[in-house]
Amino acid sequence: MDFELPQEITDKLAELDAFIEAEIKPLERENMQFFDHRRENARTDWDHDGRPRAEWRALISEMERRADKAGHLRYGLPKSCGGQAASNLAIAAIREHLAARGLGLHNDLQDESSIVGNFPIIPALADYGSEEQKTYIEGIITGKKHLSFGLTEPGHGSDATWLETNAVKDGAHWVINGRKRWNSQVARAHANLIFARTSGKPGDAKGITAFVVPTDAPGHNVLYNHWTFNMPSDHAETELKDVRVPDSAILHKEGEGLVVAQRFVHENRIRQAAASAGAARYCIQETVKYANKREAFGEPLAKKQAIQFPLVELWAEYQMLRNFIFRTAWQMDRQNPLQISDMVSICNFRANRLCCEAADRAMQVHGGMGYSRALPFEHIYRHHRRYRITEGTEEVQMRRVAQYLFGFSGKRAS
Repeated sequence: MDFELPQEITDKLAELDAFIEAEIKPLERENMQFFDHRRENARTDWDHDGRPRAEWRALISEMERRADKAGHLRYGLPKSCGGQAASNLAIAAIREHLAARGLGLHNDLQDESSIVGNFPIIPALADYGSEEQKTYIEGIITGKKHLSFGLTEPGHGSDATWLETNAVKDGAHWVINGRKRWNSQVARAHANLIFARTSGKPGDAKGITAFVVPTDAPGHNVLYNHWTFNMPSDHAETELKDVRVPDSAILHKEGEGLVVAQRFVHENRIRQAAASAGAARYCIQETVKYANKREAFGEPLAKKQAIQFPLVELWAEYQMLRNFIFRTAWQMDRQNPLQISDMVSICNFRANRLCCEAADRAMQVHGGMGYSRALPFEHIYRHHRRYRITEGTEEVQMRRVAQYLFGFSGKRAS
């Protein structure tokens, strides 16, 4: 057994570090209002329902343009999309590494933008999309033709097979009615990927269909934007009222839209886990540095076991979790990720929880300054707290592990 990362991955990490210092850090220093204590206010357009300011979006777009020009942005995408088809292990290692560098334009938490792009819907478009639907691939990468994702509803989140949005066949068209919540980035999207029940009964996995719905279609209405713990927010409430789309709007096959949703979720879960582990590492290491230099009662804080032991516990958890995340990502490269869904779920819920605990401990050890926005820990906490809910709550992740552990539905622990 070899637990070393392959040389090509460590070489890529070094290449990314050099690119950040040469191309991204200078751009970041010119726009520090988006990264220091002013970050939330500078990024948020309070007069337009708390959405990201145009200036903030423009800065991210410039970062992505530079990353794309250097050959980094599409690194994880299929070769058909101009990418390099990087392995799950490579992407996990990169996400952990970039998050461990701390806050910065190279890998922003709030917007989920990065010099190595995270485009979970693109592989599904590449595999299942029609030629017209595949035009969204380049559009998503460049931001010129964005496709948002509408699965969650006011009454249904992780229980996606019970969604109430429905589509009824009417000649050569479908008529869609329902409502979507946390419809991320729909305000700047050209189309919305809407999941609706077209057959079967509530709870059935079959019978849910994915439709690419133009955002300017009559009856497709963005009602308002949800304000969240971590602002700005780009998570809208969307109404679909007698929205008509043709058969060609279906992505993949009628009644098999859940395959698309699962593809999206599995692309995201292992990457979120890696990013949370990296952010936890940053919080722990920065806190150790501070404890070594901060004096209290005549000696460094680091001498106090009350300071040492909680950080030791977090560091031990991080070390074990990092190895498990990388092992799981490595395994995902060798078999269908759906076959090891329990392992992906373990990575996800444990890493997201660890990051929140590490950020909270960093705030505690740093005292009043840790609680202030002068330091990044409150921002890290607020962002990663969402991951204990999104892409499936941690309770749903544990339920998935239980299915495998106890052999429910014929499953067996990996």
